[in-house]
Amino acid sequence: MSKFNYTYTDPTINASGSTPYGIYDEDAIFQADSLTVTKWTARRLGHPVLQLEIYSGSIYACFEEAVSEYSTHINNYNMKNWMWEHYGTSNKLSGSTLGSTGSNDPISSNLGTAVHMSDTYGTFAGVGGDIHLKSGSVSMVKNKQEYDLQTWAEASESGNRLVIQAVFNQGPSAITRFYDPFAGSFEQRNMLDAFGMGNTAPAVSYIMRPISYDITRAQAIETNDLIRKSAYSFHIADNKLKIFPRPTATDASDKIWFHYYVRDDLTSTTNTTTQGRVSDPSNAPYKFLPYEEINSTGRQWIRKYTLALSKELLGIIRSKYASLPLPGGEVSMDGEALKAEGREEKDSLLEELKEFLDSISLSERATAEAEIATSNQQVLSRAPLTIFIG
Repeated sequence: MSKFNYTYTDPTINASGSTPYGIYDEDAIFQADSLTVTKWTARRLGHPVLQLEIYSGSIYACFEEAVSEYSTHINNYNMKNWMWEHYGTSNKLSGSTLGSTGSNDPISSNLGTAVHMSDTYGTFAGVGGDIHLKSGSVSMVKNKQEYDLQTWAEASESGNRLVIQAVFNQGPSAITRFYDPFAGSFEQRNMLDAFGMGNTAPAVSYIMRPISYDITRAQAIETNDLIRKSAYSFHIADNKLKIFPRPTATDASDKIWFHYYVRDDLTSTTNTTTQGRVSDPSNAPYKFLPYEEINSTGRQWIRKYTLALSKELLGIIRSKYASLPLPGGEVSMDGEALKAEGREEKDSLLEELKEFLDSISLSERATAEAEIATSNQQVLSRAPLTIFIG
């Protein structure tokens, strides 16, 4: 009597509801092929000449695994080539576990990675970034030169370390003194007449004048303030600010302003703006490929891999017993040989698929195009130049 409780018989219904994960239960082409692939696998294993100690549902499971394995390698290929383009894009996967999202949809190069990488640098360069530049101020005290900005941060930024970007004394802008005849030096007072501004109302008379007149006037005021007036300078170390010269009594109501970043904002690796966005391969929007969208070449690989998986599984089952008793003796089982053969075929198929995908990667394509361009140049270099006759 056989020690095995089940032997293979050809199935009469498809794999719907019979696979472990049910990934392809709604894929009509997968369900139709499940019957033919299972029967083909059984024939390759020796049925009906040989008795197979394997359930048809087990071959269905091998078929499902083969399709998902193929899909995984194709998705890995796409991620290897296009992962940089996915960073920062939406990682939402809606609907079923099947779909061509990210896998079959055409992908074009974009500036997503460049923008992502430049955010931090753009912050310091003043051309963008995603970290907020803040401002603060301290009131000047008569005869006091040193001000601890970190002490200010204890109250204003919960003690977080500041990264000071700029320190300045906020003076009135040139536009507030634009029509002040006493703004600056005696020479500047005469500039009103030089620019035709001596005796007329600005809102009426200047409207038709070139804007360069106004720009020149504002620059003259600012340059005068910078050169002829006493201005503050400063030295800052460890967020301790020292200003020169000492503030006078008339300066006590003034403030020293500064721009700063919070150090924790600069060094934090967590950015709330990336929630729901692709940050690494684990959340890239790739689904299992629909079986109906896999071409004949891919399906042939899947059939062979299904056979290798089934052969390995049958070997595991037969390896449970080294031999079976028969009238007049016993027969040795070939479980170990089947296991080894199935695993060898699996490894060979995976290596073949990997080598093929590597050969058509974007990096290999760039190398091939460079070689073709070099070859074309060599061919063209042998062509004689046209003789010009004037």
